[in-house]
Amino acid sequence: MPTLHALANPARFLRIARPLTPWLWWLGVALVAFGSWAGLTQTPPDYLQGETVRILYVHVPSAWLGMGGWSAIAIASTAFLVWRHPLAEVAARAVAVPGATFAALCLVTGAIWGRPTWGTWWQWDGRLTSMLLLFFVYLGFIALSNADRERGGDGRVPAIYGIAGTVLLPIIRYSVVWWNTLHQGPSIGLTSSTIDRSLLWPLPIMLVGFSCLFGAIVLMRMRAILAAAKAEARLRRRALA
Repeated sequence: MPTLHALANPARFLRIARPLTPWLWWLGVALVAFGSWAGLTQTPPDYLQGETVRILYVHVPSAWLGMGGWSAIAIASTAFLVWRHPLAEVAARAVAVPGATFAALCLVTGAIWGRPTWGTWWQWDGRLTSMLLLFFVYLGFIALSNADRERGGDGRVPAIYGIAGTVLLPIIRYSVVWWNTLHQGPSIGLTSSTIDRSLLWPLPIMLVGFSCLFGAIVLMRMRAILAAAKAEARLRRRALA
C-alpha cells in the first residue's frame, strides 16, 4: 500500500488538502444550490405526500452521510490500529463532528417530514431509533477522543470504539426490512427505484453536492487539528528551551 503510506505523511497530505479544500467546497455549494432550485421548482409534488416530499432532497443525503461518516471513522480507526498511520486518528476525529451533524440533520428533517405524512413528529420504530442511537454514538466518540487526547492516551480506545460502532450500520440499513416499522421501506436501489424519475433526478445532484461539502469540512478540520498539534509541539519545545 505505497500510496496510503505516502499520503500518511502530514506534509504530503497538506500539499494535496490545501488546494483541494476550496475546490470541494465551492463545487458542493454550486451543486447544492442547483439541486435545491431543481428540487423546489422543477419537480412535481408527489401524488400522495404533496409538497412535503421535497424534503427528501435534504433528508436522504443527510442519512447517507450520517452513516457514511461512521464508515469513514471505522476505516480510519482500522488503519490506525493495523498500520499506525499518523493521519488515521486525525481523520477519524475530523469526520466525527460533521458526521454527527448530518445524523442530527437526518433526524430533524425526518421529524419534519413525518409530522404531515405520519401524523406524528416521532415514532420509536427501528429506523428512527437506530439512527438516534448512531447520533449518540457519534457524541460518545467525540467525548472519548477528547478525553483520550487530554489524558495523553495512545488513541487505541477511541479507535476500538470507532470499529465497534459499525454494528449499528446494518441495523439502520435493514431495519425497515427486518421489522414492521412506520418508516417506509427501501425505495432506492442500485438498479431500480420506487420513486418516479420526475421526482428523483435532483437527488443524485444533492448527494454529490453534500458529499463534496462533507469532504471539504473534513479536510478543513484535519488541517486545523494538524496546525493545533504543530503549535502545541512548538510551545513545548520553547518551554523546554
